[in-house]
This record gives sequence, C-alpha cells and structure tokens, in this order.
Amino acid sequence: MSRHTKIVATLGPASSTTEVLENLVQAGIDVVRMNFSHGTVEDHIARATGIRAAAAKFGRTVGILGDLQGPKIRVGKFDGGKITLIPGENFILDAQCPLGNQERVGLDYKDLPKDVVNGDILLLDDGRLKLEVLGVRGHEIHTRVLVGGDLSNNKGINRQGGGLTAPALTAKDMDDIKTAAQIGVDFVAVSFPKSAADMYMARQLLRAAGSSAVLIAKIERVEAITNLAEILDASDGIMVARGDLAVEVGDATVPALQKKMIRMARDKNKLTITATQMMESMIYSPVPTRAEVSDVANAVLDGTDAVMLSAETASGKYPVETVESMSRICIEAERSAEVTLDREFLDRIFTRIDQSIAMAAIWTAHHLKVKAIAALTQSGSTALWMSRLNCGVPIYALTPDAESIGRMALYRDVYPFLMKQQHSDRDLLLAEAEQLLIDRGVVEKGDLIALTIGEPIGCAGGTNTLKIVRVGDHQII
Repeated sequence: MSRHTKIVATLGPASSTTEVLENLVQAGIDVVRMNFSHGTVEDHIARATGIRAAAAKFGRTVGILGDLQGPKIRVGKFDGGKITLIPGENFILDAQCPLGNQERVGLDYKDLPKDVVNGDILLLDDGRLKLEVLGVRGHEIHTRVLVGGDLSNNKGINRQGGGLTAPALTAKDMDDIKTAAQIGVDFVAVSFPKSAADMYMARQLLRAAGSSAVLIAKIERVEAITNLAEILDASDGIMVARGDLAVEVGDATVPALQKKMIRMARDKNKLTITATQMMESMIYSPVPTRAEVSDVANAVLDGTDAVMLSAETASGKYPVETVESMSRICIEAERSAEVTLDREFLDRIFTRIDQSIAMAAIWTAHHLKVKAIAALTQSGSTALWMSRLNCGVPIYALTPDAESIGRMALYRDVYPFLMKQQHSDRDLLLAEAEQLLIDRGVVEKGDLIALTIGEPIGCAGGTNTLKIVRVGDHQII
C-alpha cells in the first residue's frame, strides 16, 4: 500500500554519508530538512548534492527544505560550560555579561531587558527551568529561580504567554536565504513569525535572491496563533512547531491547537508539516514508544501533509530505522481513516475554472472508483487542490517543470512524476501520460483513470478539461 502522508527528515552528522542518504531514500523520505541553525554553508551544499544524487539513483523525488534559525533567544556561555540553578536563589540575566557564572549569564538578544517586567515568568531550556522576574535594572534582569536544574551554554529562553519583540528575520536569516537560493531549495521555513508582514518580507528577500521556493511559516509564538489566518494567507503552508509553542502556550493546549491549525490550513489550500519530538526516543532506541506511535498516527488522522523528524535523523543512532518505523505508522493510520468526501464538499464554493475541474476530478474519481487520478500540471496547483480533500484515490502529478516536482513532494496523496510533454496536441499528450503511468506500474490495461489537462498546453493555471478513460482503449466513459 502506498503511503499518502509525506515524511520530512532532518539531515545532520548522522545522515550525511552516501550510504545513509541512499538508505533514507529507500526507506521512503520525501523531503529533507537543512537546519540552518547548525552547520556551515559548505555542509548544506554537500548534503543537498548528496541527497539529489541518492534520489536520482533510485528514481525518487525528494524535496529540500531550508529551515531558518530565526531569533532564537538564548543565554550565553558559562565559564565551566554549565551551572546548577537552585530553587529560591536569585539569578541575573545580564545582556553585557561576557562569560556566565553561578550568579549571572549573558544574553544573545540584548533587548530582552526591554521586553520583560516584574512578575513575568521566563522559561529556559524548553521549559525545564523557570525564573520569575523580580525587576529590571538597565541591562540586567534580576530573577528568582522557581524550578531549578542544570543550565548549560546557549539554552533558549521563552516568556510564558509570549510577547517578546525580537524580529522574525535576523541578519543571519537574510544571509541564509541567499544560501537557500544558491542551493536551490524547494521550501523555506521561517522561524517565529508573528504576523503576515514577517512572511511578506521573507518572500521579498527570497524572490530577490532568485528563488521561487515555497514559503512555510513555523507557528511557534502566541502571537502567531492570534494572527494565524493572516499568516496562512501570506504563506504557502505552516509547520506546527510544537516545541517552542508548547513552552509559550502550555503543553496541554497544543493538541487542540494542532488540530485547529491543520484544519484551517487545509481549508485555505495550504500545506502543513507536524513537527517536534515525534519519534524522539529513537535517537537512542531502535523502536519507538507507544505514545510516539499514537502521536504520529493522530497527526496523520488530523490530515497533516507531512510528519517531520529532527534530531532522530540528524544526530540519532537509528536514522533509517526511524524513517521505516514512521512510514509503517503512517500507512496503518491511513488505512483506518474514514473517507468523508461528500461531507467535505458541503458549503464549498469554487470560483475558478481550474479549481472546479480539480474538485470535479476527485468527486468523479471517488464515486467511479477509478484506479488513479493523473493531473497534467505546470505549476502543481491542480494537484494541491485535489490533495486538500481525501477521496481515497492516489493523485499522480505529471509536469515538465523540475521546480514543480520538488514542491509537490510535500503534498499529501500526491506522487509527482517528471513528464517530457513532447506533444502540443491534447489527445497525444493524454496518451503520453497514460503510457507513463503504465511504465511506472501505477495502472494496467482495463483500469479506469481520471485525467485533467489545460488548454492551451503549457500554461500555468489553465486546467479546464477532465477526461475519464479506460487504460488501453482511449475510450471516453
């Protein structure tokens, strides 16, 4: 059984050799993530080259996502590498401290003292440590330790309830956008956006760098939840980044927010990636926990386009086994999912011809029980619209555009194929598409397939024809 939900795997020291990259491709990864928080430009270029070679070797399409670091607010370094915070004791966050000790530590975000007031709760190291702000004196934030423990170099800081003013795009991010364009990534993820303006700025910088990559907003701040609709409108998709988000809004709030975000994104024809700690135990273990199995399965049942692995594949001991486990979980969850296409069509209004054809194709395919849908598409929009509703029929996106191929690697239910499109005649082109599906082993003689195409041939956004054929006889049904 084919897997409909896509898998994003982060590349790192554990997944940079030719052997591991090839094994990851064979295990079923659909997109690789380049985490610009770590590694050099040379590292990222080498990994991009390696994954493209591995994908080509096995005839697979694997997209590349560049993930910007964003304004991660962190403590500085300690003289001895770490300290232990004791509950009840005082501790100072000092924007001008060069090297930390038991009494104070520096800050990489120098404006943090302007963002906090007495009574604020600061959460360090993903919420493991908790400080209460007692007062601000110039560049010093005086706090009392509420929840103690070890604090080591460069751990993150969040304010409970959000509200920190750090801009979404740093100088480093602007340089990394140029690197992403140089690599030719298919997706760029923007960390910690607060509003649509952050996404518009990222898109302008990306286009100025010569990239047409898809823009993904990582939902990690309280403000992003408040402004979710406008952020979605300004983006091509979102990442449900549950780590920092849970620290700001509270962990118990995240599951319901995850469902809300995925539902809203699908309604707006946007992409979704569900991320953070999905299979974290497999960093050290060859098998996942039962809770992790349920977590991945629930994201699949929520309708996410993709589930993402971070440290599991970047630095874990079992990167390939983790992908194989995640793939099995996705397939089992999809097998149990109810197809509710008729209900999902209620109250939907289509104002574009190409979108109407896409919806007609999945409706017809579902009710006629066709073997496959083949969307001949230039930009991939037709395939994206089809993938927003679950019709229980696989969608094969056939395009001559190499850039569109990479983008469609993330669409749920969509399997992108590069097609030369040697003909300008519609019927000859449809016959070429039919033969490609036969050659790929997707369909065989006698199967019913739904084909969508646009005229004039080769124009993006021009899908205007739906044809149902029986493979082998070109008979119109």
